[in-house]
Amino acid sequence: MADRRAFIGSVAGGLFAWPFTTFAQQPTKVPRIGSLANTEGPAWEGFRRGLRELGYVDGRNVTVEWRWAEGKADRYPALANELVQLNVDLIVTSSTSATLAAKQATSSIPIVMLNSAYPDKMGLVESLARPGGNITGFSNATPELMGKRLQLLKEIASTTSRVAVLWDPASPIEQIGFREMLASATVFGVEIRSIGVRTPDDYPAAFAAVTASRSDALHANGNPVNFKNMHLIADFALRNRLPSSYIERSFVDAGGLLSYGSSFMDTYRRAATYVDRILKGAKPADLPIQLPTKFEFVINLKTAKALGLTIPQSLLLRADEIIQ
Repeated sequence: MADRRAFIGSVAGGLFAWPFTTFAQQPTKVPRIGSLANTEGPAWEGFRRGLRELGYVDGRNVTVEWRWAEGKADRYPALANELVQLNVDLIVTSSTSATLAAKQATSSIPIVMLNSAYPDKMGLVESLARPGGNITGFSNATPELMGKRLQLLKEIASTTSRVAVLWDPASPIEQIGFREMLASATVFGVEIRSIGVRTPDDYPAAFAAVTASRSDALHANGNPVNFKNMHLIADFALRNRLPSSYIERSFVDAGGLLSYGSSFMDTYRRAATYVDRILKGAKPADLPIQLPTKFEFVINLKTAKALGLTIPQSLLLRADEIIQ
């Protein structure tokens, strides 16, 4: 009888122990994030830092699948479909074009956009307060930004009267921004010269058009093709002694004169909080679109000197960074 009780006890103990041992050995699912963007750049370190601050380390407890369009916006749809086929848990997009491609590729995988402009006007979300659907994130545009760049150009180069704008007229989002720039130009007494650039092959003709327009300053929109060719644009402006303005500081690092816009580094870092909340169960439809909270004004003093410009002390004091 004692042997029988010992046998039953050993069997029962084994049965009760087995599920817990098996459960303890179950591997933890590592979230997979898809990244759909133009190119690698400094701002992405802000995103990685934001993830690290929340306990996520790429390659350890989270996997990021990076997909770069490399200045070719027509690659976004194929890259978005590739991420969907990988069955990622979430897609992070870094431009309006990328977000549109991701939206077309999936209506179920959550999408966090990092710097899409006018997402409500572009039909990406129902409203800024209640996005609805599977998209939320951060917008980088406010109506006054275009005017602010023109104002800064005028303050640095007071004789500016004609500004050539390198932009893609085929882009619906840039059409909105261009209308805003035209409205601002009347306030500052500036004429805008429209110079279309859709592909890298368009730059020779575009630069010739800038010269022919007798423009005395240049502004380049922050679209994929301009980002990819920022050094080419900055070099052209410097060679032709054109003060130039941009949406983001990487153009100024490349030799442009000034940039004013939302801080990409700050936006990308903040985006990690939405990634974390969604991975923990939050629905994109319930997370409001965030507008910029930190703006960055950067001046390239070396370029200013090469152009023969003296930056007013008041502007130097207002600049967030001065590149010597």
